[in-house]
Amino acid sequence: MNKIYKRANILYVPAILLLLVFVIYPFFDGLRIAFTNWNGYSQSYRYIGFENFRRILTDVNIRVSILNTLAYGFGSTILQQILGLGAALLLNEAFRGRGAARTILYLPVMISAVIMGYMWQYMTQYGGALNDIVKLLGKEPVLWLSSARITIPLIIIINSMQYFGISMVIYLAGLQSISDMYYEAAKIEGAGTINLFLNITLPLLYPAFVTSITINLIGGLKLFDLIRALTGGGPGYATHSVATLINVTYFGTQNAGYAAVIGILLFVLILVITICLQILFSKKEVDH
Repeated sequence: MNKIYKRANILYVPAILLLLVFVIYPFFDGLRIAFTNWNGYSQSYRYIGFENFRRILTDVNIRVSILNTLAYGFGSTILQQILGLGAALLLNEAFRGRGAARTILYLPVMISAVIMGYMWQYMTQYGGALNDIVKLLGKEPVLWLSSARITIPLIIIINSMQYFGISMVIYLAGLQSISDMYYEAAKIEGAGTINLFLNITLPLLYPAFVTSITINLIGGLKLFDLIRALTGGGPGYATHSVATLINVTYFGTQNAGYAAVIGILLFVLILVITICLQILFSKKEVDH
């Protein structure tokens, strides 16, 4: 028996090595770089202590990117749950073409976020398809990407439309695991459609909610590709997420040390939010 356990433990070695090489080592190396003035290219640099960390406390662009990141993360997560659950409830019913409908609704997930961003950039140009529709409605064309007030909600909507298929699949799996026995018993007691949904479907979908919300929230907080392709963080720094700000700081201003500090900030932000989310879900699970 011990030999079997030893052989099984050997199987963990490749995964541990990959984790060390591609996650652990880069993290600690980034932590080291955060204490330097390295520009990302030069062979020479010097250690400057906590200067980069002090700078982050007064950087206006950091505050803007954090607020945007929270908006992208929580906004996309909420919208994806609504769209995903709605689509799952619809596709859980038996009708002709259900398989094709599932495939079509999931297809956007398979499209690169960069391609999606460029597609929407083309459509939201002043002479693009979106303004053609606005003109048909008798309205004046809109500069869709000229204001953060319009662009940030637009990014949230586009990101949600692309990735709600992930939530849909999770909820669909959860719905199909619920036994018809519960619904039949409730119907005998005279329960209506709304009561069935509120008292049976939603409580039994709780594990699916936990999985979907966690995946979507982490993805939203790390949002990069779509913003990079659609707005590049503009106008100015108005639509930057923390992830895109790291990219601009490293490659645009060639300040790898400061970019490393922003990377650490993003790591801590996601870690804290994820831990708080898991604590909240754990308490709710106990209540259930």
